Amino acid sequence: MAEYNDGMKVSNLYIAQVKRKCGIELAENFNIPRSEGAKQPQCPKEKEEAIIGALKAFQMI
Repeated sequence: MAEYNDGMKVSNLYIAQVKRKCGIELAENFNIPRSEGAKQPQCPKEKEEAIIGALKAFQMI
């Protein structure tokens, strides 16, 4: 898996979204929209899987 994800760029926003999805607590105002109707890009499936793999590797989930 590490060879496949080597060099993949993942934004902090995507990491925060996946952590929130997995139930990992974040700081109160971490990567929340600035306005009520603001749209945020959603994490692509392949990057979500890579982030989950990394969280498992670091025993966070």
